[in-house]
Amino acid sequence: MTWKVWFSKQRVASLVILLAVFMTNLDLWIVNVALPAMGAAFASPHGQGATLNSLSWVLNAYAIALAALLVVAGRTGDRIGQRPVFLAGVSLFTLASLACALAPDLWTLVAARALQAVGAAAQLPTSLALLLATVPAESRTRATRNWAAVGGLAAAAGPVAGGLLVQVDWRWVFVINVPIGIATVVAGLRVLPRTTRREEGRLPDMLGALLVTVAVAALSGALVQAPDWGWLNARTLVLFAVALVTAIAFTLRSLRHSHPLFELHLLRLPRFGTANIGTFVFGVAFAIMLLSNVLWCQEVWHWSALRTGVAMVPGPALVPIVTLLTARAAQRLGHGPLIAVGGLLFAAAMVWRACFASLTPNYWVDLLPSQVLSGVGVGLTLGTLMAAGVSSLPAHRSATGSALVNSVRQMSATVGIAVLVAILGAQVGPAQRQHFQAAWVLAAALGLVCTLIGLRLTRSARDQARPQGATGPAGAQAAPIDAR
Repeated sequence: MTWKVWFSKQRVASLVILLAVFMTNLDLWIVNVALPAMGAAFASPHGQGATLNSLSWVLNAYAIALAALLVVAGRTGDRIGQRPVFLAGVSLFTLASLACALAPDLWTLVAARALQAVGAAAQLPTSLALLLATVPAESRTRATRNWAAVGGLAAAAGPVAGGLLVQVDWRWVFVINVPIGIATVVAGLRVLPRTTRREEGRLPDMLGALLVTVAVAALSGALVQAPDWGWLNARTLVLFAVALVTAIAFTLRSLRHSHPLFELHLLRLPRFGTANIGTFVFGVAFAIMLLSNVLWCQEVWHWSALRTGVAMVPGPALVPIVTLLTARAAQRLGHGPLIAVGGLLFAAAMVWRACFASLTPNYWVDLLPSQVLSGVGVGLTLGTLMAAGVSSLPAHRSATGSALVNSVRQMSATVGIAVLVAILGAQVGPAQRQHFQAAWVLAAALGLVCTLIGLRLTRSARDQARPQGATGPAGAQAAPIDAR
C-alpha cells in the first residue's frame, strides 16, 4: 500500500468519526428548537398540545440514559475494542433516530430517545480513542482539537438546522440522522482501524448504573409533576423519597464496590470536587437558559422555529471562539479567574433578560445582548470547569475522572430542565412572564455561585503554588500540599 493510499484512508476514517460525533452533538440543539412543534403534534383529544412536563422527558430521557451509560460504554470499548462498540453505537443511534421520526405518540418518542442515548453513550467515549488511533502520532494534538471543535460547530449550526428542518416537519430533525448514520457505518466498516483491547476484567457496576438512573429520573419526575400534582401530594413525595433512597444506595455501593460506576472517592480531591460542583451548578443554569429562550421565542413571541433558531445563533457561535481565544489565558492565569469572570457574565446575561424581557418582541434590546453575554460566559466557564477538574487528577485516573465529569454535566442538564418546568408549569405562554423572570433570576444566582467557585479555585491554585513551608501574611506556616 502506497503512502498516498494510506493517507487517503486516514482522512476518510477521521471524517467518518468526526461526522458521527457531529451528528450526536447536533441532536441536543435541534431537538430543543423542535420541542414546541412536538408538543403541538401530540395534541390531546381536546386539541390542546402536550404539556411541558410531558415534553421535558424528550430531553431528560436522553440525558439520564447518557449520563448513566457513558462509563459503562467507555469501559466496554476498552475491553472488546473501540471499533465494534463505536459502530454498534452509531447503528443503534441511527435506528433509534428512525424510531423517533416514526413515533406515533409522545411516550414512544421518549422511549426512542432513551435508545438514542444508549447509542450515543457507546459512540462518544470510543470516538476519540479511534480518532487518535487513526492519525500519526505527530497529528494527535490537532486531531484532539478537531474532535473538541466539532461540538462547537454543532452548537453554532444546530439552532438554524433545527429551525429549517421543523419548517418541513419536526420529524425531520430525526430523519436527518438516518443517511448520516448509514454512511458512517458503511464507510466505518471499511476504513476504521482495529484497535487492541486495553483492559481485562469486570465491567463497571451495572446495578450502580441502574440506581443512579432511577435516582435522577425520580428526582426529575418529582420536579416536573409537582406543579400538577402538588408539592405535598403523595405521588410527589414518593418520587422524592425514591430519589433520595436510590441516591444514598448508589453512593454507598460506589464507595464499597471493587469496580464502581463512578469513582466517587475522587471527589475528595479538593480541586476536582470543587470543579465538579461548579460543573453541576453551571450545567443547571445553562439548561435553564437554553430551553427558556426557545420557549420564550416560540410560545411567548410566537416566532417560528426557524426564526427562533436564527435568533439563537450568536450565543452558541461565540462559545467555541471564546474557548479558543482564551486557551493561552487559561494556561497563564489558571482556570479559576476565567471561571469567575465567565460566571459573572452569565449572571449578567440572565439579569438582563429578567429586566428587559418584553411581551412585545424586541430582539435587539432583549435577546441579542443576553445571547452575547451568555455566549462569552459559557465559553469562559463550561469547558474551563471541566478542564479544571480533569487536570487536577493523577494521570492514572484521568480517564475515569473525565467520565465522571461528563456524566455530572448530563445529570445537571436533566435537573436544570426539571427545575425550569417546575417554575413555568405545564402550559407556557405570555401569562408566565413572571415565571420566566424567576427562572432567569435563579440562573443568574447559579452563575454567581460559579463565580465564587472560580475564586475558590484561584485561591486553591495559589496555595498549591506556594512553596511548602512558606508563611502567609500572618506568619503561619502553609499547609502541606496534597500530593494525591
